[in-house]
Amino acid sequence: MLDAFSLLFQWQNLAFLVLGTGLGIVVGAIPGLTATMLIALTLPLTFHMDPVSAVTLLIGEYVGGISGGLITAILLRMPGTPASIVTTFDGYPMSQSGRPERALALGIMASVVGGVISWMFLAGMSPSLARFALQFGPWEYFTLVLMALVMLAVLAQGSLAKGLMGAALGMAFALPGIDSSIGQARLTFGSSTLLSGFGLLPVLIGAFAISQVLRDANGANTALKIDPPKKRLPVYWSDIRTHGPNMLRSSLIGTWIGLLPGIGGNIAALVSYSTTKQLSKTPEKFGTGHEPGVVSGETANNASIGGALIPLITMGIPGSVTEAILIGALTIHNLQPGPLLFQNAPEIAYGIIAAYLVANIIMLLMMWGAVKWIARVVLIPRSVLLSVILVFCVTGSYAVNSSFADVWVMIAFGVIGLGLEAAKVPLGPFVIGFVLSPIAEEQLRASLMMSDGNVAEILTRPWALFFLVLCILTLAWPAIAGRLANRARPEP
Repeated sequence: MLDAFSLLFQWQNLAFLVLGTGLGIVVGAIPGLTATMLIALTLPLTFHMDPVSAVTLLIGEYVGGISGGLITAILLRMPGTPASIVTTFDGYPMSQSGRPERALALGIMASVVGGVISWMFLAGMSPSLARFALQFGPWEYFTLVLMALVMLAVLAQGSLAKGLMGAALGMAFALPGIDSSIGQARLTFGSSTLLSGFGLLPVLIGAFAISQVLRDANGANTALKIDPPKKRLPVYWSDIRTHGPNMLRSSLIGTWIGLLPGIGGNIAALVSYSTTKQLSKTPEKFGTGHEPGVVSGETANNASIGGALIPLITMGIPGSVTEAILIGALTIHNLQPGPLLFQNAPEIAYGIIAAYLVANIIMLLMMWGAVKWIARVVLIPRSVLLSVILVFCVTGSYAVNSSFADVWVMIAFGVIGLGLEAAKVPLGPFVIGFVLSPIAEEQLRASLMMSDGNVAEILTRPWALFFLVLCILTLAWPAIAGRLANRARPEP
């Protein structure tokens, strides 16, 4: 860990971390633009970078993007990111009552505390979990990936059927190309371009960035009106005593929910907010500009980042779409996320842990000193922003393989992403299904080869059986919960 910090503080790595955090805060503060989009856009730029510098840039963007969303959530009741939706409940009323500086100060303080506490779990749990995961075989990895996909589909916004549909579509689009087990082309329809399958970068950029550009094109000439804060941000030592228990509890909730695949910071913030309100002696004040409401939401959504990074670097399982893109970044640099990452590339595994902590500190310094100017970014007309984003999309998709075919793939998946969202099919399961499908197929084939095609062997593997049972329970839980609710309902 000390070596990772010393490597991180080399000037070029630290510069990329500062740059990434700053870009994340600015993009996060603009409604409609998310950290996921930013990371997808800058991922092609990391292709020729040193792996450590690439990882620090992306981690900085992740932390800054989630934190930056609180600015417009408080000042405009327009969350810059979905994770900041809960912040609008009390942050905006505080701003309307003449206390925007106080709301921003609490939000920034809570973000940093949540990040630091979740970092303790990330640094303490990751090496141990990685050693534990080394005991896993192909059956365990296959059922683990299956469990992640099922949980993601069930817990995603919308119905269970649409979540599963999104995951299945993502897995289907991962099938074209060369079958690695037998070396033959499949589903290429005679096209030599499809021999290598659909590239990860064009799919990610299309699904998130292009679909967002298409969706926002109608209001491209509008700009938001905002009244930035004019005073210093007030925070006091007494806030530690007043809000300390709330921040600790919300950090634990955010970290735990971040560990679960596919839930994300918005659900973590909502659960934390609800818990704080239920435990409060004055629940009627929530939603009227109550300080604990701002603290609980912002603490949890930032803590969920550290929680989501734990399964990413220990088992290679993305906790959200952003982590799926980070897996793509590691894959670009020929690094396999999972337990062997700590053995084969410890500077990357521990570098992610170190970068997450330092990014939170940089975020604190930047937002505390420059929030007045960052808030003015939303004054830029949307047409200018969308034009710049579109240029980055095309350039990034073309640059990796110097192929216009990737640009067409990007455009096609932009239209697909727009159609999926119009049909209320969540993009999260779709993209993570695309990312995890090759891993699931590879592990399933290895399992069947080792067992001579005996599927029943899965019943003799305790952890594989445990993950399989969790999949079944996760699928059945909505029906079980509905039946229990009907039984508990009193007879008319």
